[in-house]
Amino acid sequence: MSKVGTYIRESYKELTHKVTWPTWAQLQNSALIVMLVTVILALIVLVMDLAFKNLMTVIYKLLY
Repeated sequence: MSKVGTYIRESYKELTHKVTWPTWAQLQNSALIVMLVTVILALIVLVMDLAFKNLMTVIYKLLY
């Protein structure tokens, strides 16, 4: 049981004294970048999906 207590004390010390937390502005900028990249990737996947759908439609029309 003493190992668990030691782990918790050391974790608390590390989180309060050794970790550098981002500022609110840094956090907002990072979140904005993540959202922007997510939207861009979603649009790329949408374009690829529509292109393959149209390609498969053309192929099926040629075969049947």
